[in-house]
Amino acid sequence: MRPYSRAERISVRIQSVITELLSKKMQDPRIEMATISGVKLSSDLRIAHVYIAVFGDQKRIKEALEGFRKSSGFIRKSIAPKLGLKYMPELKFVHDDSFDKAAKMDELIKSATSGISEV
Repeated sequence: MRPYSRAERISVRIQSVITELLSKKMQDPRIEMATISGVKLSSDLRIAHVYIAVFGDQKRIKEALEGFRKSSGFIRKSIAPKLGLKYMPELKFVHDDSFDKAAKMDELIKSATSGISEV
């Protein structure tokens, strides 16, 4: 039995190829501070949800998502030869708010523990 499904293996490859593309060829200022935090590929390999983490306010997040959506054709065309798939999946960009949630949880924990240490 394989430890990872084909979709999982391709998801990891898509993430690394897009990250490499962002660092070398993308010049859009809207996506400069964005990070690809993960890719989830549908089981039929037709749709790839690309999760991006953007540091900043809601305006910055919207701008980054718009930049990725506008560049999705270029990104697909650029990464397709490196993946070697029969069909290149459609890329859907989604904001990954897990980092924001983790920061909020960290603040809550710090505020709760600072009250305990003073007692």
